[in-house]
Amino acid sequence: MTIEIKAPQFPESIADGSVATWYKKVGETVVREELIVDIETDKVVLEIVAPVDGVLTQILKQEGDVVLSEEVIALFKDDVADLTVQNETEQSAGEANTPTGEGGKALLNPAAKKLVDERGLDPELIQGSGKGGRITKEDVLKVIGNGGQLADKAPVKQIVEQRVEETTAKMDIPPASSVADILSKAVSDGRVEKRVPMTRLRSRIAERLLNASQSTAMLTTFNEVNMQPVMDLRKKYKEIFEKVHDGTRLGFMSFFVRAAVDALKRYPTVNASIDGKEVVYHGYQDIGVAVSSDRGLVVPVLRDADNMGLADIENKIREYGLKARDGKLGIEDMQGGTFTITNGGVFGSLMSTPILNPPQTGILGMHKIQERPMAVDGAVKILPMMYLALSYDHRLIDGKEAVQFLVAIKDMLEDPARILLEI
Repeated sequence: MTIEIKAPQFPESIADGSVATWYKKVGETVVREELIVDIETDKVVLEIVAPVDGVLTQILKQEGDVVLSEEVIALFKDDVADLTVQNETEQSAGEANTPTGEGGKALLNPAAKKLVDERGLDPELIQGSGKGGRITKEDVLKVIGNGGQLADKAPVKQIVEQRVEETTAKMDIPPASSVADILSKAVSDGRVEKRVPMTRLRSRIAERLLNASQSTAMLTTFNEVNMQPVMDLRKKYKEIFEKVHDGTRLGFMSFFVRAAVDALKRYPTVNASIDGKEVVYHGYQDIGVAVSSDRGLVVPVLRDADNMGLADIENKIREYGLKARDGKLGIEDMQGGTFTITNGGVFGSLMSTPILNPPQTGILGMHKIQERPMAVDGAVKILPMMYLALSYDHRLIDGKEAVQFLVAIKDMLEDPARILLEI
């Protein structure tokens, strides 16, 4: 029976998508729930898996082609007979303890192959736990979780040199004996350039950033906060917090989210948005938290953050971080949001100007905690300080209100009891 493989149903905010990667070729057998193709939209990458065991018979949309919501992109045939032959072959290979495919190469599941390519790992050095010795995604994640240590603990230099040789071969650079030789060869022969098309997600990010700078009257106000009270609180209750909340670690972001929620209640204009000639005031606080991924910056949303405790916030942020790393964030995870928090401090940024995420009218920027000499009650003390930045749309928010909003966050962080007492 022939089955149509369709693009997913896109929400109203997304007009179309494009075919990012085909993981199967025409004629290849596929097992149920195995990844077939990635569809990239303006916001996320959506995975399409096989509905049943069968064979991919025809590809109607090639990589890079634009696809509409629920458009047919391939034809699939339910062919259990061919699949049975393949399974028997893999089983025999497993019994012979030779987890290799054609040409002696290691067998990888599509998801595992994607991770191996992205991380630059050598599949020949990864121990497969799947049927017939096939390498699964979990096997690769285990290697990554061990700091990149491969199954046979191959020397790092050997792995690096192998990857360099593969890369330079693709770029038509003459082979060299070592990493140092590669670098010196590149310097003597001239500079190497490679031109690749911008991904759909990166293109959308660029478009939104440009639109934010051109369509808003964006200004930024700065302040600094003494992080010692929060750090002392974390140190005092760290162990009991993790014990009570089943291993959840108490981070800084949850304090900032809670402080932002309370500040937004006091200054609802910062939580509002502009729709044409109307101002939309939101009676809820949906906080977007910027998360970095291999494909770019994404902003999943903590819905009804007002009803979330510190542990709930930390767990949700961790869940979003793992999803972003594995490319599993859904469109529903990033829709909406009334205010955004971004943390450049994790990358070492001391101060920056965050860009608005329209139609939101405010975004809070966190930065690196750095010890600095500060004047306290006439004496000089060394304190862990962080610069805060609030970018806001001056069309709606006055400078006075923006400054007061940022000061409110500063006051709550320097006296965390205010967050609980809402004062």
